[in-house]
Amino acid sequence: MKQLSVIFNTRNHVSGLILRVTAALVILPHGCQLLLGWFGGMGYSAAMDYFTQTEGLPVMIGFLVILLQFAGSLLILLGILTRLVSTAMIFLFLGMIVTTHWQHGFFMNWTGTEAGEGFEFHLLVIGLCLSLVINGAGVYSFDAWLSKKWMQKDLSPHLANLPV
Repeated sequence: MKQLSVIFNTRNHVSGLILRVTAALVILPHGCQLLLGWFGGMGYSAAMDYFTQTEGLPVMIGFLVILLQFAGSLLILLGILTRLVSTAMIFLFLGMIVTTHWQHGFFMNWTGTEAGEGFEFHLLVIGLCLSLVINGAGVYSFDAWLSKKWMQKDLSPHLANLPV
């Protein structure tokens, strides 16, 4: 039970809501580009080709990148499994920095004259997600609702037979 409370427990603070909405607003459009081809994106097939052929990622990793940016940002927005999804997002964006963006330096390619994008955007996402991992989802989240429900009930008889 303690492990679950660590995952879902959150204080009743508005900062988690602000962090969740901000993270989702900057990540979800990229997920929509990759999965659906929206906002000038390449869509699923072309994104998978890019990840597997250009970046050399295994098919499963390419699929998880697309899934995490699309569905993961929706989960963060709603405050569902916020700490777990935010942790996965941190590893995703660290991976992006190491595999692709580090070589292009810190700054984004605002003028379009550079060979690629730097990693400043990625650091911002990592910071947002790290704050969510530390503080939880905050108010108006599924995690807060579930945590309250669990705190109101005595679940110990049901949990007695679970392996710890």
